[in-house]
Amino acid sequence: MPNYHDQLDGVLRALADPTRRAVVERLAKAPAVVSELAEPFAMALPSFLQHLRVLEDAGVITSEKHGRVRTVTLRPGALDVLHLWLGEQRTPAEHQADRLGIHLIRTTDKEH
Repeated sequence: MPNYHDQLDGVLRALADPTRRAVVERLAKAPAVVSELAEPFAMALPSFLQHLRVLEDAGVITSEKHGRVRTVTLRPGALDVLHLWLGEQRTPAEHQADRLGIHLIRTTDKEH
């Protein structure tokens, strides 16, 4: 099992919710204060803060408080674990497709 398994599980759990995915999409553009992030969602601020906590616990975002304002930032490289895992999953499928393509070419050549 890959050594990043726990990190991958945390990121996948965090991104399983559409609200949290929307927050990540927004933060991919630029850091934002909590009130700005919460604005598009029809939920109480404490509920929204729970979503941010899940993302922060998974290492996807970081937050910093200056006075009464908390700014949230997408952690650089936080989603790299997804890219790595997806790449590993894609490789076996690509190899199977390559073998199928070779088989079809050989079969077609023998028929002609």
